[in-house]
Amino acid sequence: MLPLMEEFYTIQGEGSHTGTASYFIRIGGCDVGCHWCDVKESWNAELHPPTNTDLIVQNAKKYAKTVVITGGEPLMWDMSFLTQRLQEQNLKTHIETSGAYNLTGVWDWICLSPKKNKLPLKEVSDNANELKVIIFNKDDFKFAEAQASKVNSNCQLFLQPEWSNREKMTPMIVDYVMNNPQWKISLQTHKYLNIP
Repeated sequence: MLPLMEEFYTIQGEGSHTGTASYFIRIGGCDVGCHWCDVKESWNAELHPPTNTDLIVQNAKKYAKTVVITGGEPLMWDMSFLTQRLQEQNLKTHIETSGAYNLTGVWDWICLSPKKNKLPLKEVSDNANELKVIIFNKDDFKFAEAQASKVNSNCQLFLQPEWSNREKMTPMIVDYVMNNPQWKISLQTHKYLNIP
């Protein structure tokens, strides 16, 4: 049983898999508490009904071949059973996580989006396929570099403007990436497309 907030079929809007048809499973519960979080209603797991994992998998397999587990912070829960069941259905398992909790589950893709107020564990940084750092102000570039120094050499590096501050920060990110081409820009394309 997992506290399911919502599940929906859409287009991945951010990071390395932007543009990919994906089935999103949003798990309730998060204590990281980012002030700019756009799904604060996910924070309290008790607001979201405990849902049978097999039912979640049945719903997912009707749609895309790629399933994205997000939150909240999904690693507050043991993801082993869910990912095992999804992979038995030949579905690709992706996770979006702050990395603040132990890594459970078997993943085809780990998107690490670290937060300053609860830093990622070494195990998650070591296994991340993608590092996506949200840029709200200039200091976040230093934070991004500090986190990039902790991930493995094959990890893709993304800087993403925080949505409410995108007009100010996007030009700075463009300049930064042009001067530091190991980074790429991630945009919340789903918000431009007006899709979930």
